[in-house]
Amino acid sequence: MQNNTLQIPIKASEQINAIKANDSQALKSLYQDNFYKVEKYVLNNNGSVEQAQDIYQEAFIAVWRNIQLEKFYPENETALAGYLFRIAKNKWLDYLRSSQHKKVIPMNQADIELPAEEVTTEAENEYIIAVKKNFKELGDNCQQVLTRFYYHKESLKLIAKTFDWTEATARNNKYRCLQRLRELLKK
Repeated sequence: MQNNTLQIPIKASEQINAIKANDSQALKSLYQDNFYKVEKYVLNNNGSVEQAQDIYQEAFIAVWRNIQLEKFYPENETALAGYLFRIAKNKWLDYLRSSQHKKVIPMNQADIELPAEEVTTEAENEYIIAVKKNFKELGDNCQQVLTRFYYHKESLKLIAKTFDWTEATARNNKYRCLQRLRELLKK
């Protein structure tokens, strides 16, 4: 998008003054001379041309606003171009970190279909048999608490109500029962 005509570079302070005065030629020159760098950066970092245009437009306006508010003072001839690129780069990185970019689709268990032979291995079958065997060695309350919580997916609040316990007691008893089952499995 660069101009085909040969232009003599203006000093940074003159360029800033022209932008402050909203000189259309200075604004156009700044816009066209720097877009390709931002476009290349966005395209190389998983973006599209449209996204590069949007990001660059936002960055350009931010630079223009900072110049108008006298928040930017160039230290050399290339400082303005570097400043514009840095703002565009940061805006693109913010976009990549944002939830708009991260389109996470929750995966349901039903979405994952495993072939029947991969569902359980022999070691898993042995573990399940061991759990069932040791589960029978737990007391009646532990069996009921663990069955209600893990198999029937009941809340601790409902379990507490069933046993006439507080919710904290139900949580502690579930933890103790699970620990007891783990100890039995280790033997």
